[in-house]
Amino acid sequence: MKNKILSLLALLCVAAPAFAQLTIDPQTMLPSFAVEGKTIITTPTEGLWGVATKWENDWMEGWVYASPQRMEQSGEWTILSGEMVIDGGVMIVRDCYRQINDGLVQCRRRYEWRGGKTLEKVNLSVRWRMKGSKMQTFVPGVIYYGNKNGAKINSNIIPVYNGEAGEFAIFEDHRYPIPFVMLENVADGCAAAVHTTPSTVRGAVLSDQWWSMGVEAADNHTDFVLYTGPIGYNGQHAVAKALQFTPMKYTDTYINMEPGRVVEKEFYVELYPIEAEGTGFQRPIYTALDIYKPYDANAFTDFQTIINEKYRFAKNRWIDFGGEAVGFDMYEPSLQKEIVMGWCGQAASPGYALQVLAERLNDPAIEEMVQRSLDFLSTYPVDEMSGMFKLRYNGSAYHGSDHVSCGQGMYNFAKAITAARKNKRYDTSKWEEFLRKACDGQARRILNNGWSPRSTDEAFYVAPLVIASKLFKNKQYLAAAEKASQLYADRHLKMNGCYWGGTLDATCEDKEGSWAAFQAFINMYEQTKEQKYLDWAKHAMDVCLSYVVVWDIPLPAGRLADYNFRSTGWTVVSPQNQHIDVYGVLFAPEVYRMGKYLKDERLCDLSKVMYRTCFQLTNAYGSQGEQLQQTNFAQHGDMSNVHKLRGGYSEGWTVFWITAHFLNAAARFEEMGVEP
Repeated sequence: MKNKILSLLALLCVAAPAFAQLTIDPQTMLPSFAVEGKTIITTPTEGLWGVATKWENDWMEGWVYASPQRMEQSGEWTILSGEMVIDGGVMIVRDCYRQINDGLVQCRRRYEWRGGKTLEKVNLSVRWRMKGSKMQTFVPGVIYYGNKNGAKINSNIIPVYNGEAGEFAIFEDHRYPIPFVMLENVADGCAAAVHTTPSTVRGAVLSDQWWSMGVEAADNHTDFVLYTGPIGYNGQHAVAKALQFTPMKYTDTYINMEPGRVVEKEFYVELYPIEAEGTGFQRPIYTALDIYKPYDANAFTDFQTIINEKYRFAKNRWIDFGGEAVGFDMYEPSLQKEIVMGWCGQAASPGYALQVLAERLNDPAIEEMVQRSLDFLSTYPVDEMSGMFKLRYNGSAYHGSDHVSCGQGMYNFAKAITAARKNKRYDTSKWEEFLRKACDGQARRILNNGWSPRSTDEAFYVAPLVIASKLFKNKQYLAAAEKASQLYADRHLKMNGCYWGGTLDATCEDKEGSWAAFQAFINMYEQTKEQKYLDWAKHAMDVCLSYVVVWDIPLPAGRLADYNFRSTGWTVVSPQNQHIDVYGVLFAPEVYRMGKYLKDERLCDLSKVMYRTCFQLTNAYGSQGEQLQQTNFAQHGDMSNVHKLRGGYSEGWTVFWITAHFLNAAARFEEMGVEP
């Protein structure tokens, strides 16, 4: 027997790559994972397999463990098996391991109950122990190296995790846009991720119970964990991040196994060296792309139809207050009339997008809408010292201002002027005067020694400053853009404070803040061709991509299931607001551009899906709502029952950005000569 085990181990070592390998101990038959010869991941000391046999105080108790008793080789699979005695019966357990590539091992765990009666209130588990103290974790869409920036604002409304002993962060499989959890061990120069194949659980008491995944920290190690349902975060067991400002109780997440019941779970263990702090999260994103291959753009509505329908709806938002005051309404005009730049209004966006798409749309009304809308927006008052300007007009007064919206408004003006100089159809004098005032003030403010932005929101100024530096041959604008870019790189590349503050209805890490930095860095690269900006752009892009759903989440009966909704390509909003939305269409063209710069066709293919998938649920009027509930989370409607949130759809919040971003992104694809 011993010689057989040693021969199997020899096969493993030959097949495994040099820098990251799976090893089976010849005496205990326990698996472990090493990077560059140093063991990093082991099984818990109690055993490889664990079953909780009781449910008390909203959590698992009565653990029973077992270790392998047999090992065999079947082709490229190494198989470990054993059994554990529970309540007079036997649980047959089995693991199968296969090396996929350097650093990635596929695993399939099987639990089979062979007892004389139903085993009640049990939980099955997967647990891997990673050595290290206070390691930072990355949970796509949920936790970004602890959510340190959001925690400074309010640590009660978002998940917070710092790797301290006793902390845990465990979430439902369907909450993960990309189903993996990562731990970064800076001291040992490595990181690890556990990927899961998400699934529901047979035998569950709840009607829509899924496996869960996360981490649990101790003094000198942290465990990756997968359970048959239990979740919790911020020191609270059996709670779901179900509401914008508070969790909801989510308990009784155990299962009953009748005799003969088999439950299996597939997952992957990935271990790899890292070169710098704050980079451990990047590799598993691309591993997940290779696993799920979310590239079938042709499954969704074609590009031209999307453009036609979004333009048709945009015309329905055209309002006229009289005289010069015309433009695109942020709201349904029958409910409220307000022309708003940036954020949810995006009134300046069609002034650029429709110029570029005019030939496709073939509507003579476009020229008048572009000219008149941007002329009117040019009247919005600008504070020439700061570059800030009013953003909203309600028919009687201008009001409101914020960095996110000012930066986005300036970007659309800069793109509109650039397009108009090419097609020579528009009088841009008013537009240029407005943009100059804003850029002069913003450059002055940013270049001031006392400039210290609160969040990543001011990164939205970089792209318009870069474009304006070319339009107006102004070196001060570029200098301000360089200063801002360097500040945000210094703040965020190590992920000791992730990109945040890019949306106005959350106070934490968010994809919009990541997009602000991504947009800034890629524009700086295209202007200067300096490699550092491309590297920074990839880092920020990868954070953006972590919010992108790479799999089709099965949904319960509800508004989404009514249309056989497919979630691939949609984006989670933030750790605070856990629904998905269409925002990813806005940075899809930049993902494509990065794919060309990095020679990675996966990014080009993904960008096309990101754009086209988000047209789903557009109704006969051309309207779409903003909030889709792919997980146990809601912000509108009846939110009293946590078990009825998933699968819902808030279709009444139809602010104009949902339409404008499709047209804006389409124009940028068009400028590249790409039809996604």
